[in-house]
Amino acid sequence: MVITPESSNPYSIQQEELQKIDAYWRACNYLAAGMIYLRSNPLLKEPLQPDQVKNRLLGHWGSSPGLSFVYVHLNRLIKKYDLNAIYLAGPGHGAPGVLAPVYLEGTYSEIYPNMSEDEEGMRRFFKQFSFPGGIGSHCTPETPGSIHEGGELGYSLSHAYGAAFDNPDLLVTVMVGDGEAETGPLATAWHSNKFLNPIRDGAVLPILHLNGYKIANPTILSRISREELEDLFKGYGYTPYVVEGEDPTTMHHLMANTLEHCVNEIHAIQEEARTTGVAKRPRWPMIILRTPKGWTGPKEVDGHKVEGFWRSHQVPMGGLHHNPEHLQMLVDWMKGYKPEELFDEKGSLIPELKALSPKGHRRMGANPHANGGILRKKLKMPDFRDYAVDIGRPGSIEMENTKVMAYFLRDVMRNNMTNFRLFGPDETASNRLHPVYEVTKKTWLADFLPEDEDGSELSPDGRVMEMLSEHTLEGWLEGYLLTGRHGFFHTYEAFAHVIDSMFNQHAKWLDICKKEVPWRAPISSLNILLSSVVWRQDHNGFSHQDPGFVDLVTNKSADVVRVYFPPDANCLLSVTDHCLRSTDYVNVIVADKQSHLQYLTIEDAVKHCTKGIGIWEWASNDDCGKEPDIPDVVMASCGDIPTREALAATAILREEFPDLKVRFINVVDLFKLQSEGEHPHGLSNRDFDTLFTPDKPVVFNFHGYPWLIHKLVYRRTNQDRIHVRGYKEEGNINTPLELAIHNQIDRFNLVIDVINYVPKLRSAAAYVKERMKNEIIDHLHYAYDHGIDKPEMVHWKWPY
Repeated sequence: MVITPESSNPYSIQQEELQKIDAYWRACNYLAAGMIYLRSNPLLKEPLQPDQVKNRLLGHWGSSPGLSFVYVHLNRLIKKYDLNAIYLAGPGHGAPGVLAPVYLEGTYSEIYPNMSEDEEGMRRFFKQFSFPGGIGSHCTPETPGSIHEGGELGYSLSHAYGAAFDNPDLLVTVMVGDGEAETGPLATAWHSNKFLNPIRDGAVLPILHLNGYKIANPTILSRISREELEDLFKGYGYTPYVVEGEDPTTMHHLMANTLEHCVNEIHAIQEEARTTGVAKRPRWPMIILRTPKGWTGPKEVDGHKVEGFWRSHQVPMGGLHHNPEHLQMLVDWMKGYKPEELFDEKGSLIPELKALSPKGHRRMGANPHANGGILRKKLKMPDFRDYAVDIGRPGSIEMENTKVMAYFLRDVMRNNMTNFRLFGPDETASNRLHPVYEVTKKTWLADFLPEDEDGSELSPDGRVMEMLSEHTLEGWLEGYLLTGRHGFFHTYEAFAHVIDSMFNQHAKWLDICKKEVPWRAPISSLNILLSSVVWRQDHNGFSHQDPGFVDLVTNKSADVVRVYFPPDANCLLSVTDHCLRSTDYVNVIVADKQSHLQYLTIEDAVKHCTKGIGIWEWASNDDCGKEPDIPDVVMASCGDIPTREALAATAILREEFPDLKVRFINVVDLFKLQSEGEHPHGLSNRDFDTLFTPDKPVVFNFHGYPWLIHKLVYRRTNQDRIHVRGYKEEGNINTPLELAIHNQIDRFNLVIDVINYVPKLRSAAAYVKERMKNEIIDHLHYAYDHGIDKPEMVHWKWPY
């Protein structure tokens, strides 16, 4: 649908107002070009010299004019309707198109006083862009008003919807680049409109910016017919409006009419839903904006087409230090915006243009939702101790750990029904988190069938977010957190890799915020539960067995990442409570959903999790009251299934070798293994040696890939004595014990390891080693014959 200047519409826009909007936009384009090229002489008051041009020309011009074009038109409507609005820029490296209007509205200078609204401030503003010691060419955390960097393409739309959830008065306008629109995460994010409740949520206005090209190729959506393009978005459930052209005068009029129509359509949708109290899925508006790439820039350079072609994607022309023709072309280009009409002698935007900007927090660069920590309120938390498991004797009863935690999450949800949501890809019940359905259902505004009443748990008012796209879920959650709320994400461990890059980008955002952007208030941590873990994917096969997400996490800054392996339900409760209260971290919790032995009372669990690592005295026998109390071997574990097998191995050792002194250590906080100089949670070398001894053999049973432990402890004393068992890419369709045996994390292989590494055993324990090998053979045969493990393995309990 196209709303033309001749169309019948109720919006009266004076030509004088459009001329001012165009002038403001010209100022934005002038600043955008200046950021890319200039290091001094910002207003070109003197002849431009080569040394006044940056030596490295970085940043992207191509999408910048379109980004500022929309920003300026949004400003008009914010003032007219007192809109509460933020703006997300999807095109990568498009920061000049956002930084320029943020500077002109005054927000940038308020946050960075040395970037003042005068000639000297403009010089600094230009120089800092893509310059050492300055800022990047994306909408980085340093950019006021930004909650989306765009360093990796594909996440802008899901971030926008996440920001709109539970923000009923917020309008989130998101510019989706046509290159970005080719990514998988962006393609699934279009379906977010099926989850937006017009009663309780804000609105998202997507604007697909078709400028025709990526770095060096046409974009797909720009090369299909308008009919096909509109049908695509009608199929997604939107009402598409098209604004296309290249003449600025016509385009301003088109955009003003279309954008205002969309805003009023959104308000009408919300008013109807909020008046009737009926939440149904409307056809939300979206805009297809088609402009030339590099709009208003050089049309041709060295005989090659630039404007409207991929050559304008980055820097339209280079070599300015040695090519006077190119240098003059830059001068002509920038002076073509008539800066003398836009800025006064001091270098400030003239008052009649300055008046076009909204005021105070209505400026999109100053909107508090884009600095969500300002709005964040602490969760009203129940006491996690009230959900504790009565364990009896350690290792004597079994519980589904995540289900115990789910009752805690249920009441967290109950207490925080406007600022907490649970996110997961169609696995809430599978991961045993279904108790949350007692207080809320799954958000659903698409069609209902009668059979859905029988167990589907769907409701327009639901607060459980399920969609079979980890990308979209993660994007929703990030947008939700960045605008000041709280959430919890869960997924199958093997498929957390789907969001590897999204986690990377969010972790980098947090790291920059904590180290370099003090004006950003802390936001709620990103909490990720990995369940359905590798050791209980024996029935699903090799494809479902991968514990490597935590390896990726450990590569990120120690200031922002935490990894927890609670061994039982009470520890999981303690860890979850801690993570939900924390800010500015990515917390990864690894906990299986199946039944597991319970080891610690809630009091002991709190102590153990607070320390992050500790000796389990009830499983150890080296504290015998005699001097010296030095163990012969340290048995260590990290993870629920490896802990069970390590305890079983310890029990065998104590039975077979009564004089063998075994110290049992469990690790909850993975980063305790690093040295204190590498991670703030790391143990000092003194404390590490106190726990593990400086020279005794350590047999470490780990949940993940064994080399990760070696990476973490590489600086520890005599590290070659630390022998790690973990997943080694062995297994397929197996029983649980069979899978453990194939990867040598089982009790029998651990006993063999102790025999091999403890000098006083070795040949003296030959018969025990033989029995362990026979046990391995017997259990493998039993699994092949019966398809299950022996009952004594399935129902094993700690015997001491």
